[in-house]
Amino acid sequence: MNPPLMMSIAAVERDTGLSKDTLRIWERRYGFPNPARDRQGERCYPVEQVERLRLIKRLLDVGHRPGRIVQLPTDDLQTLADRSADAQGLGRMSPAGRSRLETAPTWAPGAIVSMPAHADETWVGPCLALIDQHDHHGLHRHLRHAVASLGLLSFVTAVATPLLALVGDGWLRGRFQIAQEHWVSQLVQQVLQGGLSTLPEPLPQQAPRVLLTTLPGEPHALGVLTVEVALAVWQAQPINLGAQTPLWDLVHACAAHRADVVSLGFSSAAPATLIQDLLPELRAKLPASVAVWVGGRHPMLARRPVPGVTVLGDLSALQEALLRWRQGRLAPARAVPSPEGD
Repeated sequence: MNPPLMMSIAAVERDTGLSKDTLRIWERRYGFPNPARDRQGERCYPVEQVERLRLIKRLLDVGHRPGRIVQLPTDDLQTLADRSADAQGLGRMSPAGRSRLETAPTWAPGAIVSMPAHADETWVGPCLALIDQHDHHGLHRHLRHAVASLGLLSFVTAVATPLLALVGDGWLRGRFQIAQEHWVSQLVQQVLQGGLSTLPEPLPQQAPRVLLTTLPGEPHALGVLTVEVALAVWQAQPINLGAQTPLWDLVHACAAHRADVVSLGFSSAAPATLIQDLLPELRAKLPASVAVWVGGRHPMLARRPVPGVTVLGDLSALQEALLRWRQGRLAPARAVPSPEGD
């Protein structure tokens, strides 16, 4: 009989993203994980415990606290992961969508990803199948065909945005691996940047001038890129600063670029302190005339609104905010056409 497969603490740290210190603290405090010891007395972890630790890490990344989840059995953790994914705003799957998506996934058999109501299933469904098959080149071709068929803005709203939400949801439920999420995000980013390069340069009179970034501690900037595409199509002047701009640098950039709006993205895994502490501080440091727009899937955006900050749930809300800004700020002589789809 073959001995059970075991992993060293260093291997578990690399695999799960949980530090060695965290693993040791949980072992003392909660009684889990419960490693064996090898001949040298070093900790070694059964694969079943590593799988459970992966699931715990996914839940921590969406805001759950260790004290409430570390001691839960695997089935309860998976149920909680499914509920957490459902709570992040995805729509219900249509019967046709469920039929197409009930294929055996590569990571967690039986994990079903719900199709958002605004997604174009004829394009997004095949994307999910290609991701399940780890078909990097096939997905790249499919995404480029989608842009050519739908146009850039429709691609963002009906394919890119729902696809990224679905992949994040599938990762939380255990359908997709983190490596799949990373290469999918890279492909979507490449396609969006390619589309941006085909758009005309904004005219000086186009407004508003919008600074786009994330705060320090939030490395996920793909949502910011989708907003940049939408604003460019709608004839605003987006200025993408990239991810994790330090607070004072952002304040100075706002003045240097004479920005009208600062737009920030928050993924579901962003540290809660960014919204609780840093966002109010930024609002206080910016001139009152500069609007602050925020978006993303972090649940705290809706639970704890920050005075003077506008929360935008999707690109339709962004379009409405843009139209309101223009109606309230622009004189007739400087008016720019209202946002329209491509």
